[in-house]
Amino acid sequence: MDCAPTASQLLDVWEHGRFRTPAERARLLVALAAPAPTDPGGLSIGRRDQTLLELRERIFGPRLAGLAQCPACACEIELDLPVDRLRAGAASSAVEPYSLRSDGYEVRFRLPTVDDLAAVGAMDGAPARRSSLLRQCVTEARLNGAPAPADSLPDAVTLAISERMAELDPQGDIRLDLQCPECAHRWQAPLDVVSYLWSEIHAWAQRMLRDVHDLACAYGWSEADILAMGATRRDAYLELIRQ
Repeated sequence: MDCAPTASQLLDVWEHGRFRTPAERARLLVALAAPAPTDPGGLSIGRRDQTLLELRERIFGPRLAGLAQCPACACEIELDLPVDRLRAGAASSAVEPYSLRSDGYEVRFRLPTVDDLAAVGAMDGAPARRSSLLRQCVTEARLNGAPAPADSLPDAVTLAISERMAELDPQGDIRLDLQCPECAHRWQAPLDVVSYLWSEIHAWAQRMLRDVHDLACAYGWSEADILAMGATRRDAYLELIRQ
């Protein structure tokens, strides 16, 4: 496993992404996970999430904690999942063309990419985002052999395309199989890897900034010196000043 990012690198990404859209944050996080020259924008969503799960494990460890609410009885349940349970296959390429036949339509499409999501991220409303994403990913559509516009495909056809995309890139559509301990209701909950990881980094950054402030006030050290310390030594100094 590669080394985890340094505290300074994590704070830099948090600072640059704090007021960005989720899609822009995803680009920053992928670049942090794979610092070698590469364009994260061309990755499929599954490959992106696969990369971010690996990054998350390097930073915070092999288990994920969280909360979910039962849709049947509103009971709140605690989650504690191994990262390995969330790993699935990811498409190796987002540019490879695929085809599908449904309700007289023949459609050729590619998988959505990180750049595709960034392009629609600022649009208002889920329907507008889905429609724009479909136009970007559908390269050709025909109805009974005649050309058809991609933005006017029937709902049944667009649903078939979405389901086929999920089959081709399963890592990009993570769903947790959950059961309520109170009422035994079963349901699937989607996991947004980008939002989950960003919320963890945000909480970590808030704690780290408080720690830097306390140590700087107590010892007069610079931020760079404090961040360069190992976590064990930093925690030992914090314990001394907070006794």
